[in-house]
Amino acid sequence: MAIPHASNETSYLLPPNKEDWEGQGIPDFVYEQEELMMEGVQWPRGALSLLNTPPLSHFDSALCSAWRQRMELGLFRYPLGELPTQTLPGTVGFVAQLNVERGVQRRCPQNIKSVRQEFDPEQFNFNQIRPGEVLFRLHRKQDCPGTVQQEDILVVINVSPLEWGHVLLVPEPARGLPQRLLPGALRAGVEAVLLSSHPGFRVGFNSLGGLASVNHLHLHGYYLAHRLPVEGAPSEPLDPRGRLHVLQALPAPGFLFYTSRPGSDLEALISRVCRATDYLTDCEIAHNLFVTRGAPPGKATSSSALSGVRVILWPRKPSFGIKEESKRMELNTWKTSESEEGYSEEEESEEECVKGEAAIPSNAFLQALSKTDYNTFRNGVPLYTVRKKIPKKIVTPAEPDVLEVGRRKRRQKHR
Repeated sequence: MAIPHASNETSYLLPPNKEDWEGQGIPDFVYEQEELMMEGVQWPRGALSLLNTPPLSHFDSALCSAWRQRMELGLFRYPLGELPTQTLPGTVGFVAQLNVERGVQRRCPQNIKSVRQEFDPEQFNFNQIRPGEVLFRLHRKQDCPGTVQQEDILVVINVSPLEWGHVLLVPEPARGLPQRLLPGALRAGVEAVLLSSHPGFRVGFNSLGGLASVNHLHLHGYYLAHRLPVEGAPSEPLDPRGRLHVLQALPAPGFLFYTSRPGSDLEALISRVCRATDYLTDCEIAHNLFVTRGAPPGKATSSSALSGVRVILWPRKPSFGIKEESKRMELNTWKTSESEEGYSEEEESEEECVKGEAAIPSNAFLQALSKTDYNTFRNGVPLYTVRKKIPKKIVTPAEPDVLEVGRRKRRQKHR
């Protein structure tokens, strides 16, 4: 896959002959801490796409060129064109997209029974992917004294993409790690966001029971050329030192972690987030995590400036069994539909969609904060203090029978 190092230029494209793919090594994408862009990335005034982003970073160029080539070579389950997209009317501002092919062509999800389920080598895992699906290996130079040595992370195409440039970040697949967030994986996800000069490159993690369909440690990365409300949503501090906040204005309350500085501040954030996800996993509480550029915590902002990184953690009601997702409502305010009927139903207000499909009582967030003697995230914030800030009801995906009732009501309404 890689051109010899003597050329001083690494190629992330596959050689012309398919027979040569397996025999070639995986190219390294090597970067230094100084390449992490904390400032200077913002949304332009006009519409944004990958074609008019000025200019693409080295990371973006490598990922996009390699991803595009794999699409042209037919390594995906379906071709991905421009997806129909709309912003729903309402106070939240959901971004809804239609992706019919994913619902038809994607691999059947695994049967998930527990948030702490062990890795099963007999099930599909990323050791079984074709050689051409790997774009490159992320490798950070240890260029500063005291910096943590980052493990190598494979950047792999998602063969059933949700959006353009959809990749998976997979830490050392041969280790057979279950889908439980680890510091090295989160560090790679945050640094991938900071390596991109595109404000719409985001990274997400779904726990088992929280929409993960493969029990083998991975994060999702993708480009979405739309602003999302989570970038500037208001928050309340839960820690006098400002290291932990809670978001309450979105469809569900969530923990907000933020940093605007690489190095030790970023390492402290990673440690706190993983301490939180460890706690949720040990308590069998499903969760979703989202990494995006965004504004500092506090009051809502409509500014286009993205001054740091927001890491948002949502505890959620678990959904076990084999995942079915004809419609997928992300707590980060991005919704995807896999049927035209479902997408047309999104034309209602966001409040109607939430009420009909996702508003059910749940104590998942309160359960996550129920042990008052637990000193969470090394912030010195007693959980009984945090608990007072959380509403008694949160919005979580409903059960299938509840979803179907809501759909029937909306179909009757459209007639």
